[in-house]
Amino acid sequence: MEANGISQAVISRLPRYYRYLGDLKDEGIERISSHDLSVRMNVTASQIRQDFNQFGGFGQQGYGYNVEYLYDEIAKILGLNKKHNLVIIGAGHLGQALANYMNFERRGFFTKGLFDKDASIEGQEVRGLKIYSMDKLEEFIKENDIDIAVLTLPKQGALEVSKTLTACGIKAIWNFAHVDLELPKDVVVENVHLSDSLMKLSYRINSSQENEAENE
Repeated sequence: MEANGISQAVISRLPRYYRYLGDLKDEGIERISSHDLSVRMNVTASQIRQDFNQFGGFGQQGYGYNVEYLYDEIAKILGLNKKHNLVIIGAGHLGQALANYMNFERRGFFTKGLFDKDASIEGQEVRGLKIYSMDKLEEFIKENDIDIAVLTLPKQGALEVSKTLTACGIKAIWNFAHVDLELPKDVVVENVHLSDSLMKLSYRINSSQENEAENE
């Protein structure tokens, strides 16, 4: 699948470029060549140039890339020059951990509140953020200009809540629930299956061990 003609593979690398460029800025480095950036990131210089050419290039032959300019341009591409208000639905361990992660705010993502069906935790706070009951969700979304919902709740609950969110006008969902949501095409869903990631890690460990055994 592609977005605006840009492949998902390229899009998936943009946050990594942004992170490394941020490190370069912190180090006081003003410009860098595609070769030097490739050494840092373990991505070929050719791949870097191809990726950046998808958005206009940004570089200058014989000069390389201006780090601050490239950092700012990638931020614009990723929409990080805008403010995003979000709610977390599911105030369990994962939901509270995300609410406590302050680095999101540095990227322009501001958590406005948490929601949970457990009446016993209603009114409690996580880093100054109040936990609300689910019956207040629709009103809260409208009053706080929420554009992203984060789902950290069980499978069945996620299916039901996602429909409510769509009806409330939410167009972006960050889904940690172990289920793939089927929603209208104009609703953007980013699925984060933690167990899938762990299984990928297990596969890589297993493959590495098998290769070592074959080479003995």
